[in-house]
Amino acid sequence: MTESVLRPATKNARHQLIVELVSTQEVHSQGELAVLLAESGVRVTQATLSRDLVELDAVKVRAASGALVYAVPGEGGDRRPAPPADSAAARARLARLCAELLVSADASANLVVLRTPPGAAQFLGSAFDKADFPDILGTIAGDDTVLVIGRDPAGGDDLARRFLALAETHVPPAP
Repeated sequence: MTESVLRPATKNARHQLIVELVSTQEVHSQGELAVLLAESGVRVTQATLSRDLVELDAVKVRAASGALVYAVPGEGGDRRPAPPADSAAARARLARLCAELLVSADASANLVVLRTPPGAAQFLGSAFDKADFPDILGTIAGDDTVLVIGRDPAGGDDLARRFLALAETHVPPAP
C-alpha cells in the first residue's frame, strides 16, 4: 500500500514538511534536505531552503550518533532544538499515557473513539501523533475525546484492541 500525502504548494505546507523531516530523521545538510523535499514532491532552491531554515529557527545539534544534524525548536513550553526523536521512546511514552489517561476505546470501520478524563484528550492525541504509527492517518482531539482515523477501512477494531493492550501492558515503575 503506497502512502501519499497531498500538500498544497504553500510556504506553510513546505515549512511543516521541513519540520517533519528534521524531526523524524537525521538531516546533515541543506542539500540532503532539498533531496528529501524533492522526494516528497516539493522542489526548492537553495536560497529558499536557507530562508525557510532561518524562519523555522532551525539549528544544527549533535545527534546521539555524534553527527551534526538540523533540528527545530519544539512546540509548547520546551523551545530547545532537539535531534530527531527516538520512536521507541515515543511509543514508551504513549504506552505510559494510555495507562494513565485511556478510559475506553470504541471502534467503527476505520475510526476509534478514545475517552479520557476531562482535559486530557489533546495530550493523548499529541502522543499518538508523535509515536508515528504507520497505520494511523491522524487524530482529532477535543476535551475528553480523541478520534483516531486508521488507514485500513476495516481496521478500527484492531486499533482499539492495540490501544487497550498498550494501556494494560504498561507497568508503572515501582515507587
